[in-house]
Amino acid sequence: MGMKEQLESLNELTINFGEGGMMIVNIILAFVMFGVALGIKTSTFKEVFKKPKSVIVGVLMQWIGLPAVTFAVALALNHWITPMVALGMILVACCPGGNISNFISSLSKGNTELSVSMTAITTAFAPIVTPFNFWLWGTLYSHFVSVHSDIPVLVIPFLPMLEQILLLLGVPIVCGLLFAKYFPNATKKITKPAQVLSVLLFIGMVIVSFSQNFQIIVDNIFYIFFIVLLHNACALGTGYFGGKLLRLPEKDYRSLTIEVGIQNSGLGLIMLFNPAIFPPEIWHGHYGGMLIVTAWWGIWHIVAGLTVAYLFRRKPLAE
Repeated sequence: MGMKEQLESLNELTINFGEGGMMIVNIILAFVMFGVALGIKTSTFKEVFKKPKSVIVGVLMQWIGLPAVTFAVALALNHWITPMVALGMILVACCPGGNISNFISSLSKGNTELSVSMTAITTAFAPIVTPFNFWLWGTLYSHFVSVHSDIPVLVIPFLPMLEQILLLLGVPIVCGLLFAKYFPNATKKITKPAQVLSVLLFIGMVIVSFSQNFQIIVDNIFYIFFIVLLHNACALGTGYFGGKLLRLPEKDYRSLTIEVGIQNSGLGLIMLFNPAIFPPEIWHGHYGGMLIVTAWWGIWHIVAGLTVAYLFRRKPLAE
């Protein structure tokens, strides 16, 4: 059996939370985004305007560079991967930067303030940018695949997706930002516990949701490992070479490398769990490839990020 045929078996992967379970998933998503927003300081946005070049370059790499590179990689791998695996790659590329990127950026002796600024901006605008980018690049990919194969064009419903994501992400983010602004003392006390609890709840949800599909995951993990490894390497390279080509200071392009290479794939995974965002009648329940790519990204980007941080630390910063 070839690689593409094997990956087709991921279409059999099913996640069904039921109505009660879906409510729990939405509560977890809201709690996670509220916790993320607590760590965003509104003063961060003011700092952007003092030295805007690196932040603007970083955000553009995140919002345009990475999705574009991912689209190109997905097309290059079209002979070996399924459309759902490719769309999983595109979804991850459209997510904001992951919070752990700030910690790994500091390990890299990079510009931690830049990393924090990028995470804050991409997270704050995720309710709009993530669905738009996924609709744009996903639709382009779907049209390409339909022209070069017998697969029908997948119509990605942008406005319904935007509406749901604004509700599920936008409201908790705004609430978190307002809470942090008006209750700073309480925010200091609850931010760390809230973020730790968010991670634990998310891990528990992933384990429960994938436990019934263990054998399918085992059968495909070899191929998924190398697909995600390649995709993540391209993401890290986008940040690194983009920063170098645009002549950013070394501290800045180190942070850019980490920030673009570490995505909030957990957000993408929770979006996939929600039938209001990915309706079964449109996707026919066959997005197992997207689920497993997004889930494995959440593990691998930490390993890759720490590895890159180790390599950066060994190299002294240029004077």
